[in-house]
Amino acid sequence: MNEKKKYIIISVVIILISIIALIGSSYALLTITLEGDKDITLTAGILNVDFSEGDSINLDNASPLTDSEGLKTTPYTFTITNTGNINAYYHVSLEENSNNTLDNSYIKMRLTNNLGYDSGVVTVNDYGKGEFDIKGEEPLKPSNTVTYSLWMWLDGTSGNEVQGTQYQSKIVVTSYDREQKNSPNPPVLDDNMIAARYDGNNWVKADTSTNNWYDYDNLEWANAVTVSSSSRNNYLSAPAGTTISMNDIETMWVWIPRYSYTIGSEDGTNYYGKQGTFLDTTPTDSLPGEIDVKFVSTNTKDRGTAKYVVSSGIKSNSWYTPDAFTFGNDELSGIWVGKFETSSSNPYAGYGGGNTAELDAMIKPNITSWKYISISNIYNVGLKVSATGNRYGFSEGMNSHAMRNDEWAAVSYLSQSKYGKLGNEDFKGTNKEIYQNKSNICMTGYSNGSPSNLDVSYDNQYQYNIEINGTGASTTGTVYGIYDMSGGAWEYVMANYNDIASASGFSDPLTLESKYYDKYTSNNVSLACNGSECISHGLSETSGWYNDYHNMLIEEYPWWVRGGRFSDVTDTGVLSFGGASGGSSDDGSFHLVISPKL
Repeated sequence: MNEKKKYIIISVVIILISIIALIGSSYALLTITLEGDKDITLTAGILNVDFSEGDSINLDNASPLTDSEGLKTTPYTFTITNTGNINAYYHVSLEENSNNTLDNSYIKMRLTNNLGYDSGVVTVNDYGKGEFDIKGEEPLKPSNTVTYSLWMWLDGTSGNEVQGTQYQSKIVVTSYDREQKNSPNPPVLDDNMIAARYDGNNWVKADTSTNNWYDYDNLEWANAVTVSSSSRNNYLSAPAGTTISMNDIETMWVWIPRYSYTIGSEDGTNYYGKQGTFLDTTPTDSLPGEIDVKFVSTNTKDRGTAKYVVSSGIKSNSWYTPDAFTFGNDELSGIWVGKFETSSSNPYAGYGGGNTAELDAMIKPNITSWKYISISNIYNVGLKVSATGNRYGFSEGMNSHAMRNDEWAAVSYLSQSKYGKLGNEDFKGTNKEIYQNKSNICMTGYSNGSPSNLDVSYDNQYQYNIEINGTGASTTGTVYGIYDMSGGAWEYVMANYNDIASASGFSDPLTLESKYYDKYTSNNVSLACNGSECISHGLSETSGWYNDYHNMLIEEYPWWVRGGRFSDVTDTGVLSFGGASGGSSDDGSFHLVISPKL
């Protein structure tokens, strides 16, 4: 467990059981005594525990009972309420008193809550020695309450003999912050963004008041959409579960929560990630392993080595928080990334939009990517998305822009972690790599159903929502990831060599605000960031992984392109990078990003 993680253990303790052995046909009597402070305070909010039945509770178990008899007794109930303003994480555990003389194998119990947890009938001893966890780890939303019911009785199974004179235990509610749970920062939704989930056929409005919107442990990254102005009020007022018509959707976004990472070495020399539980072979550059990731708050900005030797374990100075989560002077809790390559408001125009900033961005599947656009026009299109009077309903504080190189890298690193496609058990071996979009007309969200293939026929591609063959082209291997980062059109990112404008359409030298682009000062991959290695930029750290193309910027080609294109084979991939002039090209497109200011 990371030494920075902190438990905040409440002093609320329920002294559960006092058993007094009686002579003759009488048996032990179980009682609960409540003691201590009844508030739980934690960084994330405040949990209040309500002991509504008073300080002493008598249970209906004065003699050994069968399981069916034990479950007919009156359960002890208690409630936990989150009175803070953000999610609170907790669990409930039963701890044995060391002074007990009665073996805990003679105590039966069942614990349930109103959120669906049910331990079933268990013997206390089944949970381990002395102290055990009885779950309750789901996050509790602000103002929400969870109610627990506990049954406990002496085991009346034939042949059991009650031994000893007393048994005492206590229930402890433990609370901890998001870093302790390693849970992501909640997505920052603008007023006109609609949280969305996929129901197997359609995108539907998600219920943000429950725990069902997203689940990074299960590779379900948070998704949100914006809709046309004519349909916006209807969807905003509609109940959760309402189908969101793709005809009404204008943009689709995926939340990348703030995290820190480190890349392991299995041999102490080559840093290809750790083998972990997701690979059957030792990681190599052709089949790299897991990038370790921990979610962090905006108060954490790790500046470690971003490397560690697996056999030695991760040290505190190994973690690095990607530069993608800094926007100017603001530390971000996460970023929104366009779910697909950007399309235009006139996808039937030449090249899906062409070299102009007069059209508006659209981000959705199964339409032609916006190609043949210079990087200066890409930059202007990105700013328009959250500019005053934008068509999507975004506030100016959302800070839309064309994707930077370090932001591309942040997505690719998360994909190569247990929270991304690398951690998806539906894919094995070489299929861990993100599948390519081989559509020769650059249709968004398409998949060839393999990491590399020569077949670029439009008819032989899978759409984004087809399980495995289609979803394998996303960063999670599920429908909740980001698409078109391998193949399709290659993509410009806002990253430049020594402020050389070249054919970009910008004046030379560049005069852009630094928060909108990454500047590299050397064409030596190990010295590109002012004479140092560019940690978290997807360059030297992951160069050549999956055999992806990797070539540094030069004066003639001073702008980064990422992802490769449909016509390439093994060179194409999410970790591919190379240089371009910055001018319009018939097979170049882009992703957009929103950096929300809290």
